[in-house]
Formats: sequence, C-alpha cells, structure tokens
Amino acid sequence: MIDISESVMQFLLAFVVAGPLLGALAALLPAPPGLKGKSPAQAVLRHGVTVTGAVLIAAIVLALGFDHDHPSKMQATTDISWIPALHVRIHLGIDGISLPLVVLTALLTFLCALYSYFKPPAGPTPKAFVALLLLLESGTLATFAVLDLLLFFLAFETVLVPMYFLIARWGGEGRRAAAWRFILYTLLGSVVMLLGLLLIGIKAGTFDMVALATDNGRSLTASVQVIAVLAIGIGLAVKTPMWPLHSWLPDGHTAAPTVGSVLLAGVLLKMGTYGFVRILLPIAPHGFHTFAPYLAAFAVVGIIYGSLACLALAKRGAKGDLKRLIAYSSVGHMGFVLLGIATMTPTGVNGALFANIAHGLITGLLFFLVGALKDRTGTTDLDALAEETGAALYGKAPHLGGLLAFGAVASLGLPGLAGFWGEMLALFGAFEPGAGLSRPAFLTFMAIGVFGTLLTAAYMLAVVRRVCMGALPQDAPKLADVRTFEFAAWTPLVVLTVLAGLWPKALLGLTDPAVQQLLAGGTR
Repeated sequence: MIDISESVMQFLLAFVVAGPLLGALAALLPAPPGLKGKSPAQAVLRHGVTVTGAVLIAAIVLALGFDHDHPSKMQATTDISWIPALHVRIHLGIDGISLPLVVLTALLTFLCALYSYFKPPAGPTPKAFVALLLLLESGTLATFAVLDLLLFFLAFETVLVPMYFLIARWGGEGRRAAAWRFILYTLLGSVVMLLGLLLIGIKAGTFDMVALATDNGRSLTASVQVIAVLAIGIGLAVKTPMWPLHSWLPDGHTAAPTVGSVLLAGVLLKMGTYGFVRILLPIAPHGFHTFAPYLAAFAVVGIIYGSLACLALAKRGAKGDLKRLIAYSSVGHMGFVLLGIATMTPTGVNGALFANIAHGLITGLLFFLVGALKDRTGTTDLDALAEETGAALYGKAPHLGGLLAFGAVASLGLPGLAGFWGEMLALFGAFEPGAGLSRPAFLTFMAIGVFGTLLTAAYMLAVVRRVCMGALPQDAPKLADVRTFEFAAWTPLVVLTVLAGLWPKALLGLTDPAVQQLLAGGTR
C-alpha cells in the first residue's frame, strides 16, 4: 500500500470511470498528422491501447493507494448533487467488493486493445471499433463504482449499445440474430429492473446505495422488499446469466469477435452478480431471504445444464463449436457464483466474489486461445479441430496447446489455480446456509453442485484430449505457435490465475471485511 491523499484517490476513480468515455469521443476525431503512423487505422488502434493503458495504470495506483486495513470502508468517494428534484447524486466510491472488479475490467480491456492493435478486427472502420470498446469499458467501470441506484441503472444500460454493435458489425456467422437476441433479452430484463429500483428509491426516500445498505431494509416493508427483489433480480439474472434466462449467451459468444467474447465473459456477466451482492443482499435482505432457496435451485440447475450441454458439444460427431462450449461452461460457472450468493453467508458470498474474478481471468484466457485457434485453422468446430486441422496441437503448436490445457484445468477447478477457491467456498457456504434457510435443501444443492464439478472435469478433459493430443503425422503442417503480442496479452491472465490460486488471501482479505459488514447491515 502507498500513501495517497483522498483528493488524489477521488481524481483517480473519476478518471477511471470518465477517461474511457473521453477517449471514445477522441477516437472519432481525425488523428493529428504526426500521430498517424503507417495509417489512420493504426493510429486509432494505438489510441485505444494508450487510453486503456492509462486507465489500467490509474486502476493499479488506485488499488495500491487503497486502505487495505479498512476494506469495508467506501474510499475515493465523490458525492455531488446531479438532479436535485429526483434526489439523484453523482456518488462514486470503491470498497473491497468493487475494487477487484474495477482492476479486472481495466486489465481485460487493455489486453483486448493490445490484441486488437496487432490483430485488427475484420470489419468496418477501426474508429468505430475503438470508440465502442472504450464506451463499453466506461459503462462497465461505472457500474462497479457508482453508489446511486439510478446511476447504476444508467451505467448498467450503457454497455448494451457497444456490445450490440461489436457483435453485429464485427462478429462472425449469425452475428445479427445473435446481437438482436442479446439486446432484446437484456433490455426486457432491464425494464423490469428499473421498476424495482424506482420502487426502492420512492419507498425509502433515497436512491443512495450507501444509505440504503446502512438502513438494511428497515424503511421498506416486507411486501415491498419481495416485489423489489423479484423485479431487480430478473434484470440481474438475465445479465448473469441464470438458467433459464441464459439463451442469449451461447449465440452471443459464438458470433462475437474474440475481444467481444473476452469482455462479455470476463466483465459483463459480473455486472449481474455484483448487483445481487451490492443491491439486493444489503438493501432488501428480507425479500432476498424469501427468494434465496429458489435462486439456489436455479443456480444448481444451471450448473448441471451447462455441463451437460458442454458434454454434448464435446462428443465426437456432434459438430460442437468450441466457442459455444466455453459459453455454456460460463452458465455452469456463474451457477456456482449464484449458489454462493444465495447462501447469504460470508463464506458463500466471498466464494461468489472470488469465483467472479477467477472466471474473468480463466474464461478470458480461453476465449483468447479459441480466437487464436480460429485465426490459424479457420474454424472453431470441435470435430474439424480434432480430426482435420488441430489434432495433436501439442505437436503442431506446443505452447498454444499447453496454454489451452492450462486454461481447461484451471476452468475445471484444479487446486492451486484460481478456479478452485471460489467454487469450493460456494459449496462450503451451502453446507451451512444463513439463518432461517433450509439446511437440508441447501445440502441437496451442495451435492448437485459437487456432481457438477465432476461433469466440468469430464468435458474439459475431453476437449484437451481431442484438440491437443493424438499422433502427429509426418506430413502434418505446422501451426504458428504463440506470437509475441499474444504472449504479452495472455501472460498476465496466466500469472494472475496462478497467483490467485496459490495466494487466495490477497483477494479474500479485500472482500471478507466488506462482506461481513454488508451482511451485518451496513456499509460506510
């Protein structure tokens, strides 16, 4: 930790949120002659790397200046009146729950910008691509930093437009249908969510999330809490995505460009689960308690459903798409996150927050790797990869094959890597659920979740066996192995996956005090 004044911390957080938005506007302007480089396209892509790099540096300095001795305290706070008639304020701040998500978002967006600079996306003008990427980053970071319910909704919705266009304009086959499904599902869920947010704000007399969390639902009747949790929960569940509101996700991932898939899995899905923890748990605890068993049931169904879908796609002759398989795996992994939240215990919620970060690192890496495979072979079809172009990846491109195997074993929860701790803690939380929740029901959910981990191992190992292993014919063409820019983009994800697995205290030390205080009824 380094000693940084509160005013500097406030500036850093404001820059992290607003910097990408200003960068998006600047990306649409003509580049000065001296900065054009080889071409205007290269200049705007370099602009994207510069802006996202500056935001990442600011996020890291923010993390270094964060008071790690008091992670439950809101820090770097800004509170300015914006719309007095509606009591809406520009209220920003971070604590141990939001800080890791802010840094993860800044890191993944920078790595995507860096990857796109060396591997420009095929499609319309790079100006629009970079502007949309930066707008997406700004909306995501704002979602994790704002402390006003209406601002949260605005930030939550901001990301829909850039992601829609990234899929529809730079995606692959079926991109328009996938983009429309994505926008319609999330918009319909958001309309219901807005009604729930307005209900809370009107009944409580404030939209301030800190004040509402401190009140801990005392100013809201039981019926208002139940209605609000149902309405807001539907909107958050669509974004998470929770079974059976997940069907937009596989199509969206399959059609999205590589960086779109990385950001969609790495950070956008986290906005839904973050909303459950930041809004519903502390602000409407009675209403959340009512729905917790149902949330847990949907979560474990999602775990099994996602795993069985992946097994079906991994089967020989199924013509399964590897990107689609990883997308379905996200349904299962986010099921563990929802199960941890539904336990309403510090152990379970900490596990959910840990699993959020682990999923962002590991699945982001996997989508990068699948994108690289498609660039080299022209396909993500598992049968084609296994039998025609990509069999024996260990022999044709050993570093690429090794990284794919690393991502697979990290995703299945191998002890010592990041994927293990979150899912294990979520299951431990289900073993001893919160007061008033049925322990036999949650023990059943835990047992189903454990079975889901076995299915995850089965399909991930099947992918490794089919794509990476096998005899290498003497006349088999070599595939290009990991290139320098790919190494630069992927190494941080590998290193952080190992570090989080070997040193979980670094993350749990941040989240646990904040979760303890949040569940006790308050945040400062």
